Amino acid sequence: MSLEARVGNLKLASPMIGASGLFGFGDEYADVIDLSLFGAVITKTITARPREGNPPPRIVDLGHGVINSIGLENPGIDYFVGERLDDIDIPCGLIVSVGGDTIDDYKLVASRLAGRANVAALEVNISCPNVKKGGISFGRDPESTAAVIEAVRGETGLPLIAKLPPLPARIDEVAAAAAAAGADALAVSNTLPSISIDIESELPRLGGRTGGLSGPPLKPVSLFLVYKLAASVEIPIIGIGGIETSGDAIEYILAGASAFEIGSVIFKWLNAPSDIVMGLEEYMDHKGYSRIEDFRGNALV
Repeated sequence: MSLEARVGNLKLASPMIGASGLFGFGDEYADVIDLSLFGAVITKTITARPREGNPPPRIVDLGHGVINSIGLENPGIDYFVGERLDDIDIPCGLIVSVGGDTIDDYKLVASRLAGRANVAALEVNISCPNVKKGGISFGRDPESTAAVIEAVRGETGLPLIAKLPPLPARIDEVAAAAAAAGADALAVSNTLPSISIDIESELPRLGGRTGGLSGPPLKPVSLFLVYKLAASVEIPIIGIGGIETSGDAIEYILAGASAFEIGSVIFKWLNAPSDIVMGLEEYMDHKGYSRIEDFRGNALV
């Protein structure tokens, strides 16, 4: 039995990927989670210049899900490349999430990461819902999506993963545009724009007022989008949203995902990665599958 997964030219020892925003620069969880369980870990989104992010509070726990409004806080590409990147030593692949306010910002970050031996791929974040400029505005229509992906592709030969917003109406057009512009894979999907209001203060609970919803409530939406795109695009899909158990992960693979990302479940259960991998192996053994491809897309009938 092999858990090896392929996402375009990217070869992963496991289909499980640590989602951007939960694992810092990739190595912060190394002392508490066995990162060898992962095929790769994605860094927090890195931008051309340092960002302070949104004012606190930045996270609201709904019990059934989480709304975050971090605002892409990060020290910028100069610090990341000059002070951190060479020191990141993890037993899985390192994927760097790149973001920007403008297309030139994306190009700059991508150019600084081109040719770096310890960077396995770039995840192009065109879907963050809690920043005022850039982010989701680039991923809302095919034209702007294509412009960003084409610009980044011109700066690097690294595998490119386009991280899409949850857009049920036009996601097939956006996905096709990303693929045509040079994306090697799609990550589907980012968080849903959301808000939570405190009825005593009568104000939003988040300092940035609105944020992005993750966790179990997102799963049916993202799973539908993966299912929809798997039947229409030629490039691989990475499923994201509400994966807390092996069963959740298996659903995404059955819907057509080649790999999957886990995120907010880490907040409440540090053993979730090992439980997910163990459950995936048990499922494959029970079904008689020897590799992920044996059951990927089986729900597409």
